[in-house]
Amino acid sequence: MTGEGLTKAAVLGTGSWGTTFGMILAEAGTRTTLWGRRAEIVHAIDREHENPDYLPGLRLPESLRATTDPAEAMAGADFVVLAVPAQTLRANLAAWKPFLPPEAVLVSLMKGIELGTTKRMSEVIVEVAEVPPGRVAVVSGPNLVGELAQRQPAAAVVACSDTMVAERFQEACHLPWFRTYTNPDVVGVELGGAVKNVIALAVGVAVGMGLGDNLRATLMTRGLAEISRLGAALGADQHTFAGLAGMGDLIATCTSPLSRNRTFGENLGRGMTMAEVVAATKQTAEGVKSCESVLDLAAKHDVEMPITEVVVGVVHDGMTPAEAAMLLMSRTPKPERYGV
Repeated sequence: MTGEGLTKAAVLGTGSWGTTFGMILAEAGTRTTLWGRRAEIVHAIDREHENPDYLPGLRLPESLRATTDPAEAMAGADFVVLAVPAQTLRANLAAWKPFLPPEAVLVSLMKGIELGTTKRMSEVIVEVAEVPPGRVAVVSGPNLVGELAQRQPAAAVVACSDTMVAERFQEACHLPWFRTYTNPDVVGVELGGAVKNVIALAVGVAVGMGLGDNLRATLMTRGLAEISRLGAALGADQHTFAGLAGMGDLIATCTSPLSRNRTFGENLGRGMTMAEVVAATKQTAEGVKSCESVLDLAAKHDVEMPITEVVVGVVHDGMTPAEAAMLLMSRTPKPERYGV
């Protein structure tokens, strides 16, 4: 705890999710400073209380500060919240390591699996920052930024192997319209958040192709089965996948037009090329890069993930959406009880 009895947080990243979560922390009474690389955005947040690039028109709390200096942002912070694209975490965190307060809890808002290493974000944090797992927390759940920015009711999960740490962060971001639940299953919470982006790409492709609700429901249900199988192989608690960080996040990401990953897939399904979709996409759709690392992680543990396979085929290997649909529907399923 910092001076005046207030908890202090640094949020590293001024994209839409980092800015929105900074708003949540500030409104919950946590002294919060955002760090951003781009001076024009930082100055707008600090002086005009708005992020014109990512959240135009949204009034931010006057107590929310911003800086381009990571040392200033993290000075005395009880929580350091990481809100950068998943594949940039390792390099960014290595640069920030000298400024990390010695007792700060590191909180991941990122939903991805690292390319090459197949590590979850919390594993990257533990490795690079050289901190014990009990000082790393993960936030996940059905948290569409477009709704949260309007302060619409939502819930999330704070996962940490140390329950007291999770409860401290739960208190730091508690609001009447934003409720958090704690969960010690960091593995399950992270896998749910990362793999649902891949499934949302598949659902988006189906939507773009004009295919119906039956297929969308099939992809979501079978997608949840893929997440659960991978989770079981990695020792996750299977109950996690029936909760907010599993099914809840999957439903929101697969069904909402606010979802970056679903929108990305939808554009592919409509016939746009990868280059055209990337050019038209302003913000990171984490599933586009993480689908390869998710599939690599599954292969390491001998887990079948056919939806993930075809997403990789469409996004990275030149497979057409029609070919992907045919491949999925013609695949001979292995016997499974209850069709799940």
